Amino acid sequence: MKINGTLINYYFHCKRQFWLHGNRINMEYTNEDVKIGKAIHELKAEGKDNAEIAIDNVKIDKLTKDYLVEIKKSDADVEASKWQVLFYLSVLKSKGIIREGKLEFQEKNKQDKKIIYVSLTEESENRLKDLEVEMEKLLEEEIPPKIGKVKGCRKCAYYEYCYI
Repeated sequence: MKINGTLINYYFHCKRQFWLHGNRINMEYTNEDVKIGKAIHELKAEGKDNAEIAIDNVKIDKLTKDYLVEIKKSDADVEASKWQVLFYLSVLKSKGIIREGKLEFQEKNKQDKKIIYVSLTEESENRLKDLEVEMEKLLEEEIPPKIGKVKGCRKCAYYEYCYI
């Protein structure tokens, strides 16, 4: 499977989730949090020309003249989300499109949305190259990594697969 933004995010969040999804074991369709996230994306994109742009094997939530914008339901794993945006920025850069990254967290029960800005640097580009090699190697493993308690396991789409 070709590396995409979802896999980058899962790699940082949980190696087992990454392996399962990367080996086409997909449980997201049953998860309420995933459905809510998709609904947020649809509402944000409604009637806008610059929303949900597909380039190669990635889907970018929004592209403006200054920013690549990624919209997330929760800020539960900011680091994973940052690397997903960095990956998208590198894909754009390979196409000659230079932008800054902007992560918008649409937290329920909060008045203001949280925004984090992300910049692609030479260091992060080099790390992405190393990550792709690490990820491809992990995906080639015969069995998934062992279950490791990760914050948010109970809300994960793969919870039943791992624990029941």
